[in-house]
Amino acid sequence: MPIMEKLDPRRTALLLIDLMTRIVEQPTSPHSGPAVVARSLALADAVRKAGGLVVSVRAERPGVAEQPPGSELVEGVLGDLEIVKRTWGAFHNTGLEEALRKHTIDTLIITGIATNFGVEQTARFADELGFKVILPEDAVTALDAHAHEFAFGYIFPRIATVCTTAEIVAALD
Repeated sequence: MPIMEKLDPRRTALLLIDLMTRIVEQPTSPHSGPAVVARSLALADAVRKAGGLVVSVRAERPGVAEQPPGSELVEGVLGDLEIVKRTWGAFHNTGLEEALRKHTIDTLIITGIATNFGVEQTARFADELGFKVILPEDAVTALDAHAHEFAFGYIFPRIATVCTTAEIVAALD
């Protein structure tokens, strides 16, 4: 794992991906949904205290009059900016890129559920758009451990800095 560089919080945003009740309550591995929420909220506190931006991202199913029960963000998950997505990734037709550029953000810390769905899609697009991507392994989880381990062992090291929540907090100080 690469050692974290010092982060400029004014140019850093934390993206909280799909921390919605119905998703957090699903069986996940290798980390539980509540553990990912707790670590994500700890990162949100650290990013905010350092002067960074926190963005909550939630999914809505397109073409339905009413969203399924549990589609609200988990209690305590509150972004300075909220993005609603209708695809796996947080960038497609959401205005996220424009909002980040307006805030002069160039570094993204991405947490959430699920590793190989919303998190991976968002990380891939962020990398393609030129953002520096940071993925704390202990603040992301999947619907199965193998998918998580593959993404963190093979995909993410090629497009992001893979680290822990504690390393990010230390880099913000």
